[in-house]
Amino acid sequence: MIQDIAPYHFDNTYKPVPPDADSYILWYDSQKVLLHLEESHITFPRFSDLKNPDTVQWIYLFSIDHERFYWINQRECPLGEPFEMLPIFALRSHHPQHHTYAGLVGFHLHNWYNRHRFCGRCGTALKPDEKERMMRCPECNVMMFPQICPAVIIGLTHGDKILLSKYRGRNYKDYALLAGFSEIGETIEDTVRREVQEEVGLPVKNIRYYKSQPWPHSGSLLFGFFCELDGEDETIQLEEEELSMAVWMPREELPTKPDGVSLTNEMIMWFKEHPEDF
Repeated sequence: MIQDIAPYHFDNTYKPVPPDADSYILWYDSQKVLLHLEESHITFPRFSDLKNPDTVQWIYLFSIDHERFYWINQRECPLGEPFEMLPIFALRSHHPQHHTYAGLVGFHLHNWYNRHRFCGRCGTALKPDEKERMMRCPECNVMMFPQICPAVIIGLTHGDKILLSKYRGRNYKDYALLAGFSEIGETIEDTVRREVQEEVGLPVKNIRYYKSQPWPHSGSLLFGFFCELDGEDETIQLEEEELSMAVWMPREELPTKPDGVSLTNEMIMWFKEHPEDF
């Protein structure tokens, strides 16, 4: 999956040391990130590429092995050619993978910092804490930590079939598994039950945890579960505002090929290639 970057090691320990000339810059505008693209290889700008690196406002994000990554807090693009803006979603198809992942995680933190500039209690400008990753209000001491939204990916099976769906009104047009965010006051297993009932109107049983995945695109932590249809009635009651279709797909007809990126794809491939587990 996209976060599997071994032998590289992702370290999100907050250690706000100043950047050096080789440190990487992550700068975003809307849904795009600044980089140099050559064929399918991406290169992020470094502080050595800046004309006046001492004048920019930076926030330390994380490191991958010895490489440090920083968010630049400014509205104007800090660099021109050969750097360009690439849509965030397109990152997943480029390499090296550890830099692709860095760009995605940086996007999660960029969104959080951008949305937490002022205190929600008193309106004072928030300031980065010096010891841990949070924004602190200097006036009333409110502390804001990065937000991670728990969500589920659901492989609902019945014998040799798995339920696939397609989203309505999204750019992603391939088959997907049922999915949804956890609500306040419910367990993650209850999220599985509720989402299946809401989206396709089916009861489930034998909920089994498979694997998790950070998904920076939506600021989420995904929990993958397999479960079984409770009963023999496969009739789908489609929630048409979110889904354009849902279908029971036999194992031998699954069109999916490994993409090495998403938990959804890996779960579909697991069902396809490991019938002994179901």
